[in-house]
Amino acid sequence: MKIVHYPHPTLRYNSATVRQVDAELKKICAEMFDLMYEANGIGLAANQVDLPLRLFVCNVAGKPDEGEEFVFINPVVSRPKGNEEKEEGCLSLPGVYGAVRRPETITFQAYTLDGQEFKQELSGMFARVVQHELDHLNGVLFTDRMTETGKLAVRPELDEFEYDYELRLRNGEAPDDDAVVQRLKEIEAKYC
Repeated sequence: MKIVHYPHPTLRYNSATVRQVDAELKKICAEMFDLMYEANGIGLAANQVDLPLRLFVCNVAGKPDEGEEFVFINPVVSRPKGNEEKEEGCLSLPGVYGAVRRPETITFQAYTLDGQEFKQELSGMFARVVQHELDHLNGVLFTDRMTETGKLAVRPELDEFEYDYELRLRNGEAPDDDAVVQRLKEIEAKYC
């Protein structure tokens, strides 16, 4: 398992609802935490590791021995309040940063790996991480939410990612879109 980078097609894939959790999925989530920490991240969505599942992991502290680890399955956000602009980055777009406006407070509902439903009001960085990761599950990147000026500022970096990916495709180092979709459908058949 590895973190995929923009413009990998799974990053634009609308993730499917998880209907079953098994030992393998729990192992996948543990590995997602390892990858997230290794990349100095605080959140990682399943489609960032090329999985079409509506789940993400996060630990706002960003360190395995600090903070609290959360796995959110089939998350839903409601009751947004306030408005705040802060800089965001993404493990699938390393080195790219930009200001994104998001609600300051949200109500969040999801399931744990043990099938327990929980609902909580979140604010601050935790609310921002949850919204960023939920966007991933809907095929939305933080750059999509930037102002037009912000998008223009990061366009050269995005062009470089796109060029590198096209080169990998031409050299047979990356699967084509059809192969990616086929694999995603097989995973959905198992968990969704």
